[in-house]
Amino acid sequence: MSNESLVRARGLTKRFGDFVAVDGIDFEIRRGEAFGFLGPNGAGKTSTMKMITTVSPITDGEMTVFGLEPAGDGPSIRSRLGVVPQENNLDEELTVAENLYVYGRYHDIPKPTIRQRIDDLLNFAQLEEKRDSTVESLSGGMKRRLIIARALINEPDLVILDEPTTGLDPQARHVLWDRLYRLKQQGATLIITTHYMDEAEQLCDRLVVMDKGVIADEGSPAELIERHSTRDVVELRFASGTDEAGLDRLDGAVERMEPLADRVLLYTNDANALVDIIHEREIEHVQRLTRRSSLEDVFLHLTGRRLVD
Repeated sequence: MSNESLVRARGLTKRFGDFVAVDGIDFEIRRGEAFGFLGPNGAGKTSTMKMITTVSPITDGEMTVFGLEPAGDGPSIRSRLGVVPQENNLDEELTVAENLYVYGRYHDIPKPTIRQRIDDLLNFAQLEEKRDSTVESLSGGMKRRLIIARALINEPDLVILDEPTTGLDPQARHVLWDRLYRLKQQGATLIITTHYMDEAEQLCDRLVVMDKGVIADEGSPAELIERHSTRDVVELRFASGTDEAGLDRLDGAVERMEPLADRVLLYTNDANALVDIIHEREIEHVQRLTRRSSLEDVFLHLTGRRLVD
C-alpha cells in the first residue's frame, strides 16, 4: 500500500430534490489497499459508488479520481475502472470466453491482447475448463468469478465490487475471497461494499461505516472493534416467559449490557471472569455463548438494530 490517493473526497454531497443521500463526507482511498463501505440500506453507499464511477453527478463538495475531475473527465476515469455490479449482467447465451472477448472489444483492446488476457483471467478465476461453456450453464459462484474476471480485462487501476458475494453459499464465498485476496496481492486497489461483516474483516484494510448519509466512523476492522467494543461478548438466553431478573446484580461487572428481544449481550474484556461471576451471583439462564467481539458488534452499535427496507 502506498500513500498515493486514487480517490479523494471532501464534503462530498448527493441530493435528490430535498432528500440528502450523501451528506458532506470526507474519505481517501490509497493505491494498493482494499477499502470498504459498510452501512444499512439507504446509508448512501450506492450513491457514493455512482459518483466515484462518474455515472451520477456530484451535487456539492469535491472529489477526484486518479487526480481527475468526474464532471469533465468521466470517460478517462471510466476507462481505468473495473466494475463488478451486484446483479448478474453477463450475456447468458454467449460462452465464458466470448463474454470476456466482447467486453475487451468495448475497451478497444487489440484482439491478440484480448486473447492473451482471456487465458490469464480464466486461470485467475479458475474457469479454464468452462471456457467454451455458455454462461447459462454456470453455477452462481462461477458467474461471480466470471464477472470479476470481466472487470479485469482492461487491467484497471481501481476495481469496484458491489456486494460481490451476495447470494452465494459459504464454499463459493470463500473461493471468491481467495481470488480477491490474490488480486490485492498483485497490487490491485479495491473498493468493496458489502453487508457481510466477516467479508469486510477478511478483505478490507480500512473501511467506513455509513449511516443516514454520513460516515459514522473510519478505520481498520481491528481499530474499529477496539474503539467501539470490548474484547469479548457473553450472550445469555433466558427461559420463555421469564424476565431477566438478576441482571442488575451484574452492575459493575460488565462494560456494557444490551438487552435484545431474544437474549442479552454482555460486553466484557474478560469473558472467563464474567462467566464465573454469573455463576457466583446465581443468574439463571438456559443458554450461554461466549465469543470474541466482531465487526458486526461495531456495525450494530454505530447504526442501530432497526430494520431498513
